[in-house]
Amino acid sequence: MRVAHIITRMIIGGAQENTLFNVDDQHYLFGDQVCLMTGHTTGPEGSLERRARDRGLDVKILPELTRNISPLTDWKAVGAIRKALADYRPEIVHTHSSKAGILGRLAASQLSLPTVHTVHGASFHFGQNPLLHYAYRWAERRAAAWCDHFICVCDAMTDQYVAAGVAPREKFTTIYSGMDVDKFLHPTRTASEIRAEYNLAADDIVFCKVARLFHLKGHNYLIEAAAAVAAQVPNVRFLLVGDGVLKDQYQARIAELGLTSHFRFVGLVPPDEVTNYLHAADAVVHTSDWEGLARVLPQGLLAGKPIISFDVDGAPEVCINDQTGILVEHRNTKQLADAMIRLAKDQPLRERLGHNGQQRFTEQFRHENMTAQIRSVYQEVLERRGT
Repeated sequence: MRVAHIITRMIIGGAQENTLFNVDDQHYLFGDQVCLMTGHTTGPEGSLERRARDRGLDVKILPELTRNISPLTDWKAVGAIRKALADYRPEIVHTHSSKAGILGRLAASQLSLPTVHTVHGASFHFGQNPLLHYAYRWAERRAAAWCDHFICVCDAMTDQYVAAGVAPREKFTTIYSGMDVDKFLHPTRTASEIRAEYNLAADDIVFCKVARLFHLKGHNYLIEAAAAVAAQVPNVRFLLVGDGVLKDQYQARIAELGLTSHFRFVGLVPPDEVTNYLHAADAVVHTSDWEGLARVLPQGLLAGKPIISFDVDGAPEVCINDQTGILVEHRNTKQLADAMIRLAKDQPLRERLGHNGQQRFTEQFRHENMTAQIRSVYQEVLERRGT
């Protein structure tokens, strides 16, 4: 099978990791011819481009494909994508992310190429400027006409797109994001090593959050809840894995609250090393305002840790209340603090929830299973097209 994947940027992020596993598996496990088309990757979020090239994958950079909306540049990007597709001549096109998803589907339709689009997270979402929200919703409805089938990383994304009138339900398939499950089962460094590196005592209760220090990722809610937790659990610590433009702002607020000694900023780490920080923690907390299905939630469970999450998007599909974690009302910092205090004071509960999650989701999130399911979708699309 000859496949072209199109994504806006290959930053270190969930959608990008998912896409890279998909491309890598297709090439090495299934013997497909695969090309990954993407724009330049710059900024504090890091890049997976080098990792893709080191794996020997075919990566084509399209400078016209940028994250920021610019009508002139975006129109040039459509032309650049169309030319790249015409040169590569794929049997099927697989688009990812908001910008590349819309522009890529348009370019593929102009060449009458079968197209699949993955919804990693809704392009129209909570916290957006109302005009931008309307524009993306309109664009998604329009782009649906250029798309043969949708893949969603959780059922919640399908529900949102169907409710928004993007496409009928039968046009969607849920395929959970793939990851290297074994690495999360077996860390490469010990918990004691990580704890020593960040001055965390053996008896400290550590909550880990893995996310870019960026808008809508919800670190602000965790910081505001932390004061109440520290008052009840003096040995609580918060391990923040990730970097971004809001780091200074968050550190200043933490200092205002007198909580500097309770927080550790790890910074940007390669995806393969995230497992070490999860294993060094007692629980994983995720407080994004919106997310398709945050990869760190199943990753935390694979590491045998209980999870706490806001009840948004696909989170309830893995954070099952009192079975694998504690689900908290969106933006409710009191509930968030209460959940952390509860887990901090109850080691048997932490162990039970983490064990349940690990047993329940280990096979579901293997990247090999994800890619096999995605290829089945390709086959169905090609058969319907008579290709």
